[in-house]
Amino acid sequence: MRKPLDRHVLRTLLSEKSDFWTQVDVVGVTGSTNADLAEAARHGAEQGRVLIAEEQVSGRGRLDRRWESPAGASLMMSFLLRPTQPRERWGTLSIATAVALEEALHAVCGVRAKLKWPNDVLIDGRKVCGILAQAEGGAVVVGAGLNVSLTEDELPVPGAVSLLLAGASTLAREEIAAAFLAHVAAVYRTWEVQGPGPVVERWERNSDTLGRQVAVSFPNGRNLTGRAVGIDADGRLRVDPGDGPVETVAAGDVVHLRPRA
Repeated sequence: MRKPLDRHVLRTLLSEKSDFWTQVDVVGVTGSTNADLAEAARHGAEQGRVLIAEEQVSGRGRLDRRWESPAGASLMMSFLLRPTQPRERWGTLSIATAVALEEALHAVCGVRAKLKWPNDVLIDGRKVCGILAQAEGGAVVVGAGLNVSLTEDELPVPGAVSLLLAGASTLAREEIAAAFLAHVAAVYRTWEVQGPGPVVERWERNSDTLGRQVAVSFPNGRNLTGRAVGIDADGRLRVDPGDGPVETVAAGDVVHLRPRA
């Protein structure tokens, strides 16, 4: 039996690690934590609010893909930020979140993750977490869905993995959530003071995308194949097709074609 999140333990652990988060709510079932916090943002909710759901019935990922998980098997959470950096830099907040999660998983679970552009966290090439950031007026809502105790039979797609299957040293969701949120707060504060540069550099050091041949599918149906050579200060992927100028990709679906050079 999977135990529900212990709200008291989570809040106690988080209060010991960070003073950034002002409100942490845990609900049994909701449609989408991102949608709930977006609605709260429209009504003036302050920065630092966190919502965690044991189960989502209408969760969505990038490109409006449906995202589901058995109750209690994952960490499905969203948090609300009100950045002071220029709006054109807000797109790097999903990168900042991925950096924070990679660091938290290494510190708490003893697993090494890699980062796939634009918003996936991988363990041994398999997706353990997806991240989705959306602007809502003067706020940004960032959602993350981390596979914690899913078995092979419960994985949503063959290319996914969970912390259980990766051999994590702990599956205690309170401990993982507290560490993750503490790392997010620290990375976000750096992002606010220094801009995206330092966060982008940290992402690049742990990237599983850079150096690879990739195929990019654009929302308009166009395709691009080339070598991922970097990301710019706004978090956009730079792809060298080999037979023309380097292209900058702001949005697209990326497939890794072969190991990094």
